[in-house]
Amino acid sequence: ASDVYKRQYQRRVHGQIQNRTKDISMSKHQFQTEVTQLLDLMIHSLYSNKEIFLRELISNASDALDKLNYLTLTDDTYKALTYIPRIDIAINKEAKTLTLSDSGIGMNEEDLVENLGTIAKSGTKSFLQNLSGDKKKDSSLIGQFGVGFYSAFMVANKIEVISRKAGEEKAYMWSSEAGAEYDIAEVTKESHGTSITLYLKDDEDEFLEFYRIQSVIKKYSNHIPFPIFMDKEVKEYDDEGKEKSTEIKNEQINKASALWTCLLYTSPSPRDQRGSRMPSSA
Repeated sequence: ASDVYKRQYQRRVHGQIQNRTKDISMSKHQFQTEVTQLLDLMIHSLYSNKEIFLRELISNASDALDKLNYLTLTDDTYKALTYIPRIDIAINKEAKTLTLSDSGIGMNEEDLVENLGTIAKSGTKSFLQNLSGDKKKDSSLIGQFGVGFYSAFMVANKIEVISRKAGEEKAYMWSSEAGAEYDIAEVTKESHGTSITLYLKDDEDEFLEFYRIQSVIKKYSNHIPFPIFMDKEVKEYDDEGKEKSTEIKNEQINKASALWTCLLYTSPSPRDQRGSRMPSSA
């Protein structure tokens, strides 16, 4: 049964990415001044430990799954909702993209504007006020003040966020190249949740390698209570050591229980009680 669920979710993830650009009509928005300042810092200053962007995006995805789990247990509106709580990471070496998807609560248009374009939820202002000028020390503040999403701009020239809120039909794409503005457009997405696609900078190819991503996850995110899946290229060799065949396997790369973690869930995490670490619900 688990393999069936895996395949079903993979098809939904890949389908939403392929269909997202259909009939897009963009609307432009301005970042708040503090967010623009933060983006500039992420790109030009806080680069001493770039790999933490993945830790932050995974933490955000886990928060989104936490929130939806809690709602399915406590809110009659969501109790009939069927979903498989999981996080998927996909690499596209040709397009130089890294995509992280979750089946969590998701966001609508209002959420995207509030959480990714303003300082209302992200803690941006507090983060800026606590900067010391020490790059290593300041990098450690990223998760503490809930500005982790923006750390992805340390490795990406452009970010696209496609999200559909649980219980709603419409989906939206937020996109930015870390300037003074961002775009939001209505798109199609088969199911609730969020996919974040990073268009990596030319010198960040290391994050297109399975074993690099795996090592970062094992270092920072092995404790995440939801399964994290990723495609792995498995090669077979003959007796002479020559490559015989290559197979792509979708493997779980953290220690979480693959399907039934959600059944053990009893209450929202401390982060949910005071607000997510992520400046979004994704």
